[in-house]
Amino acid sequence: MDLPKEVRYRPYADWSDTEIETIQENVAKSPWHATYHIEPKTGLLNDPNGFSYFNGKFQLFYQNWPFGAAHGLKQWVHTESTDLVHFSETGITLEPDNANDSHGAYSGSAYQIGDKLFLFYTGNVRDENWVRNPLQIGAWMDKNGHIEKFKEVLIQQPQDVTEHFRDPQIFEYQNDFYAIVGAQNHEKQGFIKLYKAVDRDVYHWKFVGDLEFGGTGSEYMIECPNLVFVDGKPVLLYSPQGLDKVELSYDNIYPNTYKIYQSFDAEKPALLDGSPIFNLDYGFEAYATQGFNTPDGRALIVSWIGLPDVDYPTDKYDYQGAMSLVKELTLKNGKLYQYPVEAITSLRASEEIFVPKATTNNSYELELAFESDTLTELVLFADSRGRGLKITVDTQTGKITLDRSAAGKQYALDFGTSRSCTIDTGEIVEASIFIDKSIFEIFINKGEKVFTGRVFPTEQQTGIQINSGNPKGYYYNLNY
Repeated sequence: MDLPKEVRYRPYADWSDTEIETIQENVAKSPWHATYHIEPKTGLLNDPNGFSYFNGKFQLFYQNWPFGAAHGLKQWVHTESTDLVHFSETGITLEPDNANDSHGAYSGSAYQIGDKLFLFYTGNVRDENWVRNPLQIGAWMDKNGHIEKFKEVLIQQPQDVTEHFRDPQIFEYQNDFYAIVGAQNHEKQGFIKLYKAVDRDVYHWKFVGDLEFGGTGSEYMIECPNLVFVDGKPVLLYSPQGLDKVELSYDNIYPNTYKIYQSFDAEKPALLDGSPIFNLDYGFEAYATQGFNTPDGRALIVSWIGLPDVDYPTDKYDYQGAMSLVKELTLKNGKLYQYPVEAITSLRASEEIFVPKATTNNSYELELAFESDTLTELVLFADSRGRGLKITVDTQTGKITLDRSAAGKQYALDFGTSRSCTIDTGEIVEASIFIDKSIFEIFINKGEKVFTGRVFPTEQQTGIQINSGNPKGYYYNLNY
């Protein structure tokens, strides 16, 4: 949504109750609200922030401009969960109310230290000429949800970066605290800086070096870098804007990617013996993925189901964006798998043998198997004419394709209407499919490949149709 700067950066206190009520009433009119995914109550939801474990619960903030479907004066909105499936908004927000975040509380991370949660984030500050000064700043959140911001700036903008310097991720490694920050140099190349907390004191950070991770610099900015450890192996999750498609084939406006490494040298600093770069998700919308290692060592991730610089059909209802399901990362035979946490099965209200359906509530899960050497065409969100989200599973040639050209309200057409990935040939393929009103998340072979995206169906697009093939499995109604 294209709104003037004066509207997008208008102070929160200047919005009247009447204006806010009008926005809320418009949001309520949307026919596409999700049931078991996090959406904003109003306005824009984008990056997941502060994903962590604290005070016996999982903590997850989302970045938000609450007054419309546009990028404006951002805050963090707090949610919490005991099972990583049911998240509740608490009313706690990290607002842009300080000189160090005057033009937005931008993305960042969180980590429990003592009996408080340390929030490490980018403060967006602009001068009278609208020149940005990105500041890496901090705050404490106590067990009562009270937030106290640091007076001190923790990391100032280095001389070798442009104004694009953001998204600090704190992690613990060998009993020290480190942080990586996404950056752009003056040659307009993306890179990552590594910092270390002096004597584990998060008030004092020293620069270790530019992280060697096997990047070529073909991207012009690296957003949302996250380092997690899966079975002891470092995995770098990052969003390299402008990445040369010679390096990686992708169709979305910006890719969301990962690399797997054998080890991490925090002094050099370098991630060593890396894999090629891979797409984290093969669908239409997954970005700004944030991950962390839980106290028991699991690696969990969550993504923004959306993309920067894209208009969505919900914009006219004054909201945009959603959070993905929380997924656990595992390594199998050198491949990274991602699959929803086990508690997702708690949403299952009923189980049926899978058959085509003329009508569903568009809130369900499918567990399907596709035989080897077959071609299956399945349509979700199908209307009576078979128009909807078409999924083609070709186990003969080893390819899966999604086509949303006939699925409801069309948008982002500049980036195409189909997405695909390759799979091994000659084998049975399993698919776990989660549908939530206007969201789909599809996990191939328990998370070997993943498709995430949006469709905005018409009122008639509620069915499941099979055009060819004979997949076997189960249909589950889901209740949140």
